[in-house]
Amino acid sequence: MEHLVLVAYATKYGSTEETARIVAAVLHANGLPVDVCAVNDVRGFVHYSAVVLCGALYMGRLHRNARRFLLAWREQLSRIPVALLVAGPVNMDPKDWAGAEQQLNKELARLDPWFLPIDQKIVGGKWDPAKLRFPLSLILRKIPANDARDWAAIRAWANNLAGKLQPAWAT
Repeated sequence: MEHLVLVAYATKYGSTEETARIVAAVLHANGLPVDVCAVNDVRGFVHYSAVVLCGALYMGRLHRNARRFLLAWREQLSRIPVALLVAGPVNMDPKDWAGAEQQLNKELARLDPWFLPIDQKIVGGKWDPAKLRFPLSLILRKIPANDARDWAAIRAWANNLAGKLQPAWAT
């Protein structure tokens, strides 16, 4: 088995992919070989020693493709370290952040006991009504665009995660 980290992402409008690519760049800068791809493009885990799954919370649920990825690859993912980075609130309201934490905990409870991430982090998300399709573009267009991603916090999490993943290479 090669020692690659798969950074897989599920995204609707591209912002989670941007975040995943930053995480991958930080892991790579820490000496970890990394592949980045959409969850729908994953074909197996022969070459991977660890996975970082990046997805967003939508309407209280983890992105549909991220959930499908976890269920489809359950057996393989249960054998390697998996970390979870979740895009949540698009603002800094503490109530929204607490709600996102509760929503993520509910999602993880549905996957219990097999899915135990070695690390997980909720980060700010991005809202861009200009990217919405009809009919949502009509309904939600008045909500102003916002990007609550804290790049320093995302990089710090990825740096910390790199240290947790390094021992997998030592065995």
